[in-house]
Amino acid sequence: MDTTEPGQTVGNDGRPSANIYVDGFNLYRRCLQRHPTLKWLDLTALASSIMPEHRINKVHYFTAHLRLGLIADPGTPVRQQMYLRALATDPRVTIHLGKFRNDKRPMPVHPQKIDPETGKFVTVNVRKLEEKGSDVNLATRLLADAFQKDADIYVVLTNDSDQVGPLTTMKTELSVQAGIIFPMPSHRSSKDLVKTRPDFIGHVTQEALEASQFPHTLRDAVGKFHRPPKWS
Repeated sequence: MDTTEPGQTVGNDGRPSANIYVDGFNLYRRCLQRHPTLKWLDLTALASSIMPEHRINKVHYFTAHLRLGLIADPGTPVRQQMYLRALATDPRVTIHLGKFRNDKRPMPVHPQKIDPETGKFVTVNVRKLEEKGSDVNLATRLLADAFQKDADIYVVLTNDSDQVGPLTTMKTELSVQAGIIFPMPSHRSSKDLVKTRPDFIGHVTQEALEASQFPHTLRDAVGKFHRPPKWS
């Protein structure tokens, strides 16, 4: 739905402007993991296809560097770096990096067992991998831009209910328009996010992904580079 109101600031082509805030790992887990050949994704083109009545002003992409030892496939960090390089060819895109935390933690075994001597749950040491910083970075950038009136609408691409607070604040205290693009079908969208009463709701579809791929070959200041073969 789109409730753009008359009197808003518009761009040179007459359309209201939109800033997009992409939760990179949520997009991957909820969508791209199921579509491995569609990961060479032009985020600006994707947002434009979902919001054709708006001019995409900026795209903020939040992620963290993968590295060897964190994932099974040693080629994954290389493909990620190639993708970040592709995103950087678009001057409207800004990449914001968090980090991974890799800890060993005692966790209860499944099914749960109780140690008869201690009376406590039996645990086993597991490696717990957490991506840290992106949620906070996204919320901070979102609220800062809304406070500065950087666009006409501020749209978060996520299904993470952690963004309920910032979206609610934007609506109730900053009186700006907010939107959500869900990286999944509507019946699986976060009900808590929907309850924030966004001014725009969209969904990432396979058709939109297919229509929003970068060209196979790109060029930047370093030279030519290509779509990773595993994503073809």
